[in-house]
Amino acid sequence: MTKASARRGFVARPSDPDDWIKSAEPGSPGPASSTGFTARLTIDVTLEVRGRIKIAAFQRGVTVADMLRELLAREFPQSPGDPS
Repeated sequence: MTKASARRGFVARPSDPDDWIKSAEPGSPGPASSTGFTARLTIDVTLEVRGRIKIAAFQRGVTVADMLRELLAREFPQSPGDPS
């Protein structure tokens, strides 16, 4: 028989959601933000929407990630009382 792995499972998460959301993932790829790390966000979109997003980014000469970061920053600006 094989011995069960002692590794932490893929879906294992910290018990405190706030710590989980705020924690930086070591070794995350991508550009550093003003806080020193970035967080990955995954969304589900239809293939049609994905295609339109990719075409728009190509036409603008930017990456999809950069275009969406700019869109999100514009749509959700930092409020004066928000932490940096």
